[in-house]
Amino acid sequence: MRTNPIAVPALILVAIARFAAPGAAQLRPLEPTQWEVFEAGTKFVASAGGGIHWDQRAALAGTEGRLLELGNFQASWRSGRMAVEGAGTAYRFFRDQSRFAPAFGGALDENGPDRHDVGDYRLATTLLLTPPASTTAAVLRFGVRIPTTSNDVGIDRDQTDFFALVGGRIQAQRFWVAAETGVGVYGTRYPNFEQSDVLVYALSAQLPLGVLTPSLGLLGQKDGTSAILRGNEDLSELRLGVRLGRAHWVQAQLVKGLAAYSPGAGLLISGGAIR
Repeated sequence: MRTNPIAVPALILVAIARFAAPGAAQLRPLEPTQWEVFEAGTKFVASAGGGIHWDQRAALAGTEGRLLELGNFQASWRSGRMAVEGAGTAYRFFRDQSRFAPAFGGALDENGPDRHDVGDYRLATTLLLTPPASTTAAVLRFGVRIPTTSNDVGIDRDQTDFFALVGGRIQAQRFWVAAETGVGVYGTRYPNFEQSDVLVYALSAQLPLGVLTPSLGLLGQKDGTSAILRGNEDLSELRLGVRLGRAHWVQAQLVKGLAAYSPGAGLLISGGAIR
């Protein structure tokens, strides 16, 4: 009897989700897998840049305003079928422009209207489940976010996240489309409701046209509880981008938030290399 190739990673994902330690919610959604690292002849993919987001809500601060991110980075190194990923944001600056709720979860009002904090840092491992030369790829990705932020600033939390996803990519000539979904195990600031499990998802597509590569992405998270938990709100955003270059490239992405706690609009600028 043949074994379904998706059954094994799915069972692993369920087991990891069940026994993982609780973590915390996040201000920005989890970035998609750097799929290029699993292409033939590629061992390393890295990108770095920044972003600006308007009408962004800071749940703990209870304010809405402009978020500036400096030092966004994501790098993946592959050996065989395993890729190790490091990612995060070095610095965040948030300008309070309006208030929608009192501060919560230890956030201090006196840290506004200009709030400064480091960003989050993540470590992840991605396992390729399909033959390396195949045009169809399936992966298991799991990782942790290191608690580096300060909850009293009110931009994000000083907590630990855990996430585990399964994903796949299909390539037809130059065009490819990818999807990944899984669970995030996040803690809360509520002493009588200490854990909130969320559905994490990312859809992405690219069409290389010589040195120009248009892209489209949809990513976010959906909380599994019926209650509205401050800091564990749903996130969802649409990204429309264009990349210039191949081995070395620059990229611009327009961001449109589709959830109340995602930015109304944003812009991400980055540069990267593939080796």
